[in-house]
Amino acid sequence: MPVSSNYQAQPRITTLGDGFYDEVAPARFPKRILRFRNQRWAERVGLGSLDPTEWESHFARFEPLPDNLTKPLALRYHGHQFDTYNPHLGDGRGFLFAQLEDDASRLLDLGTKGSGTTPWSRGGDGRLTLKGGVREVLATEMLEARGVNTSKTLSLFETGEELMRGDEPSPTRSSVLVRLSHSHIRFGTFQRLATLGDAAGLEKLLAYSIANYFPEIEGADRVPKFLREVTRRTAILAASWMAAGFVHGVLNSDNMTITGESFDYGPYRFLPTFDIDFTAAYFDHGGLYSYGNQPRAVLRNLVRLGESLRPLEPNLALADVLGDYKTILEREITNRTLSRLGVVPNGETDVALMSALYTFLDERRLGYDALFFDLFGGVREFEPKEPYSGHAWDVLREALELYEPTDEPAPKPCTLLIDEIETIWSAIAERDDWAPFEAKIASIRG
Repeated sequence: MPVSSNYQAQPRITTLGDGFYDEVAPARFPKRILRFRNQRWAERVGLGSLDPTEWESHFARFEPLPDNLTKPLALRYHGHQFDTYNPHLGDGRGFLFAQLEDDASRLLDLGTKGSGTTPWSRGGDGRLTLKGGVREVLATEMLEARGVNTSKTLSLFETGEELMRGDEPSPTRSSVLVRLSHSHIRFGTFQRLATLGDAAGLEKLLAYSIANYFPEIEGADRVPKFLREVTRRTAILAASWMAAGFVHGVLNSDNMTITGESFDYGPYRFLPTFDIDFTAAYFDHGGLYSYGNQPRAVLRNLVRLGESLRPLEPNLALADVLGDYKTILEREITNRTLSRLGVVPNGETDVALMSALYTFLDERRLGYDALFFDLFGGVREFEPKEPYSGHAWDVLREALELYEPTDEPAPKPCTLLIDEIETIWSAIAERDDWAPFEAKIASIRG
């Protein structure tokens, strides 16, 4: 295979030993039709020179990459799902396919979704619908464009099987997706070992995590330092969702990684209008993971991670270690929101501006994204029009008049609301027309 000179195979997960994963075999698909190839990220990990046949062999047939994992690995973990602990989790329709470094020398994982059954499939078919694959491509592209630390979709193949699903018209088309992630170590990976009483395994996992993702942590107090750094990264992630108007939908502890990276996009939504009670998952009847509850849900999962580390640090003071979460969260929400507004932070007036912004959004119910496109750069040259009127607007306008614009160019208006996604999918499902999908990707990338 003619890999680029910057391809750096780093199959480090095997140093943990087989107690952390199971070797599995990939599914064999009747068809392999390439629907998406992320060339810009392929270049960054030394895989950009693969020709179409080679791309298919590695990302649809899953033949090993050079000097990398010889067999795919389904990782083991537990987790809280909608506040209920589930000890029967693990990679049920995906696996870790390879590890490699990017052009910034970061260790990255190539993982799959829809690649077949594993010991953790729990009676499922191990497959991914094509609609699910299309939705994940769109999510990762939009979130990356909005500055969210997200997994990247590297590849999507349609696979020629007919799948039965209860939540969409069936039979439906199938796919296999490959994602590029900074880590596959989940909060639930630690929870599993703590539940099993495996202190030695916890120590090994902590050492692996620090060596590969937090090398700046040295010496004594590794456990609180580790948890504090995970807390910092996770608070930034939660803040980035809030500023982007993104609702993940399924913030279970097995869907959170130690590197603070967003991934696994099922019933996600972007806010149509500002609504703290907006939910993404049709099955989230109580709004546990609503837009406004996301920061709280993330903090709960951090507490659970901390509790799972107590076998290594019995006196771990969670309130102290997690104490900076709220401060980091609020600071990042403010900074990222001001960045979306295209104005320079002003310190003492930022809190008042944020309050005025949310009051106006809540009162007028205009499109959440539309406000940031309309008001980018402040209000000094903005010509008010409906719905920019009324008392709440007057307060927001007065607050914004204190702000200078940044040097950043105004972004091209681009949204990803559920109606747009459904229209894109309808063109594919009804006419096999991929032009709207490809046009949306081009629009997101600008």
